[in-house]
Amino acid sequence: MRQMVVMIAAVVLLLAVGATAQEARSEVSLQGTGLFTKDANGRGTTQRGTEDGGFLVGYRYHFNRWLAAEGVYGYGRNTQEYFAPAGLSRVQADIHQVTGGFVFTLPSPPRFRIKPYVLAEGGALISNPTNNAFGSVAGAQRQSAGVFVYGGGADFPIVKHVSLRAEYRGLVYNAPDFGLSALNTDKVTHAAQPSAGIVFRF
Repeated sequence: MRQMVVMIAAVVLLLAVGATAQEARSEVSLQGTGLFTKDANGRGTTQRGTEDGGFLVGYRYHFNRWLAAEGVYGYGRNTQEYFAPAGLSRVQADIHQVTGGFVFTLPSPPRFRIKPYVLAEGGALISNPTNNAFGSVAGAQRQSAGVFVYGGGADFPIVKHVSLRAEYRGLVYNAPDFGLSALNTDKVTHAAQPSAGIVFRF
């Protein structure tokens, strides 16, 4: 919990510094999310992540009207379930997402007042076991995995400098095993992350 608070504080500080340095082209966003993970099957084991909710905090800097750089921190909590010949294992974990990349704004007729975009990012997905008595496996360790993120969305202006955002992010990464060979499927998996929230531009 302490690590999560420190990470959130660091992200907020970075967002504030970025927004102050480049007021005219900066924006911050806060979005509520869902996370829906595809099952991974390999080495005689099926890995399944429970559906969960969370949030994303982002900072976006616009170089011009069509290109921007973005940094995102995301948090959620779910339980990874492993179905193997030896039985069922569960590991509940906090999921931290730290990514950065580029956002491309697509053209749209001015009368629609909608700003669609697509994005491509890379970063890390950190799975940190909670050691919950009903969702823990002996020896499960914190694990980081590289993640590729693709997606898109649209901003809907509501007043000057404030917009609503609807977004989809697709995450591609190695299925977690928490450092335990018995839980390793040796497979790449995919998570769908729809979200909606609010954007403040400065």
